[in-house]
Amino acid sequence: MFSSEFWNIYAEATKTALGFFWKAGWAFVLGYFISAMIQTFVPKRNLTRVMGKASPQSILFATGFGAVSSSCSFAALAAARALLSKGAHFIAAVAFMFASTNLVIELGILIYIFLGWQYLAAEIIGGLILIAISSVLIRLTYPKSWMQRAREKVEGEAESGTDDFDWRQRLVSREGWQMVGHTFVMDWLMVWKEVLIGFVVAGFVSVLVPPAVWGQIFLIDMTSTLPAWVIAVENALVAPFVAAATFIGSMGNIPLATVLASNGVMFAGLMGFIYSDLMVPPLVAVNAKYYGYRVALYIAGIMYISIVATALILSGSFALLGISPESARTVTDIVQFQIDYTFWLNLAFMAVTASLLFLASKHKHDGHGHNMEGDGPIKRVATAGAIAVLGGGVLVWAFV
Repeated sequence: MFSSEFWNIYAEATKTALGFFWKAGWAFVLGYFISAMIQTFVPKRNLTRVMGKASPQSILFATGFGAVSSSCSFAALAAARALLSKGAHFIAAVAFMFASTNLVIELGILIYIFLGWQYLAAEIIGGLILIAISSVLIRLTYPKSWMQRAREKVEGEAESGTDDFDWRQRLVSREGWQMVGHTFVMDWLMVWKEVLIGFVVAGFVSVLVPPAVWGQIFLIDMTSTLPAWVIAVENALVAPFVAAATFIGSMGNIPLATVLASNGVMFAGLMGFIYSDLMVPPLVAVNAKYYGYRVALYIAGIMYISIVATALILSGSFALLGISPESARTVTDIVQFQIDYTFWLNLAFMAVTASLLFLASKHKHDGHGHNMEGDGPIKRVATAGAIAVLGGGVLVWAFV
């Protein structure tokens, strides 16, 4: 029914997707382990009191708080809504959203592995620029009546809760580490579908999509006829729409960014793509559910302008200094299976995962887990499809 070439391509795409998982496995565990410890042992009381104004101090605090929070895009939106409901200013909440998806530890580790330290440095610098630009834009355009109605909506829907504990006692208690295990598991329950879809899509795109397609989208083939700044502007403007079209948020877009880098997409386009994880349609829909469509589209507009401006500022300033990062890593280099540091780190963090799962099984909780916002029918179908495609590919790989 299908030619041998088809099955060979299918097997190669599956191998590439599994290679992405293999390369990033230990990094995911490390990042979410650190995140779980921070969430468990760092009291969050009085946070909203500090974040209740649109002052630089409030924005800096929100940025720091976001940087030590979960990187799941849906969790970032839910946490921002909770902060708003408890009195945080909208500018601080947006700063938190950007920081919790662009400045978190696990994302930094993944960018370092897939793209290199230069892109990690650019991600951190750009993340701060992104927050500064969005804060200024919101100050200049703040729709008071819209935001007042949005705040009233989230305050009316908010659940009561407290976060008052002695972190020193929790740190040395068995219950505290059981909470770490529980938080680790809950974070994975939030993010695993996005990771699965993102990595499978990246694996198959890297094999199935010809370089010429990326060349047309990002004007790669026109570098000899157009000025570099024109291509950089086009890349920055187009990248968020490419990211939105993938429907992949959070950590899942880093392997696909690697595919773009290996196909010659410019620095501005890559950074615009990476920063656009909060602009995928399911996330805009979640914001619409929280605040109404006017505010959701306003947030998306602020994000788009901020992302494009940040990508261009990074591209221009790095070029001026002669330090524009160029990833020398190709997809085939990254997805190789061999006995190297990745092998031993994966073994070690498999043991860490087993320990955290054991701790989670001993945790006594009230039965309330994370709210799986955005886990709608499209995402469920995409997840089932990714599992089926990957499972079928494994069988083909085993016999081809």
